[in-house]
Amino acid sequence: MIETLLQPFQFGFMQNAFIIMIMIAVPTSLLSCYLVLKGWSLMGDAISHAVLPGVVAAYILGIPLIIGAFIAGMFCALATGFLSDNSRVKQDTVMGIVFSGMFGLGIVMYTKISTNVHLDHILFGNMLGVGSTDLWTAGLIALFVSVIIIAKQRDFLLHAFDPIQAQAVGLHLGWLHYGLLALISLTIVATLSAVGIILSIGLLIAPGAIAFLLTREFARMLPIAVTVTILSSVLGIYGSFYLDSAPAPTIILILTAIFIAALIRSNRLNRRRSARNT
Repeated sequence: MIETLLQPFQFGFMQNAFIIMIMIAVPTSLLSCYLVLKGWSLMGDAISHAVLPGVVAAYILGIPLIIGAFIAGMFCALATGFLSDNSRVKQDTVMGIVFSGMFGLGIVMYTKISTNVHLDHILFGNMLGVGSTDLWTAGLIALFVSVIIIAKQRDFLLHAFDPIQAQAVGLHLGWLHYGLLALISLTIVATLSAVGIILSIGLLIAPGAIAFLLTREFARMLPIAVTVTILSSVLGIYGSFYLDSAPAPTIILILTAIFIAALIRSNRLNRRRSARNT
């Protein structure tokens, strides 16, 4: 019985899947809290889709795919900001147009080249096929992003809640704004090999949304989001072994179920508070 329960941990490809998900769970969860508070969830979605043409261009040029993905992600973020500032169209509309256009460009570019990299692995990841290079890349990016967020968490928080006050106390809003966008792009690059372009957005939204429903204190949001993501990742990978399902979608389904449970709990608590007040 114990041998059967421990079976998933005996395979190297499963061990790599557990390791890479635990590593990327930290930066995605930390960023998720800021994206939810700042209302930037769609920005994470836009950048995750927009990296596809960068990946394809990097393959054509023979440079590391992560470089192309990062450049494309930053271009999407900068283009969105420029168009929002120089048009009457709202930012969410601009983001939808930019990321769908770049995603379409990436698909067209992909169909015109001959490659052994399957499109499904780019879109949905290949968690069970990650190697040592993927682990090192994800680990170094995760460490860098996590250290920056933790070191500057108060600055990012003030920037998210009250940009005017942040500017008044001497913070450089431009650095914080584009620095956060750069961290999002880097984090998406780290998640590419594990969960791919499409499912990475789930890791950048769900943890922060769940933590937001479970607590009213931002200081507690960060550890709650990280804990929920790590537990969901471990359970998702472990469960997918016996369910014969893909690990990444299984993890997203678990996060979705936790979000629904947190939402129900939050609504019940709100009704109780309303009843007490009346």
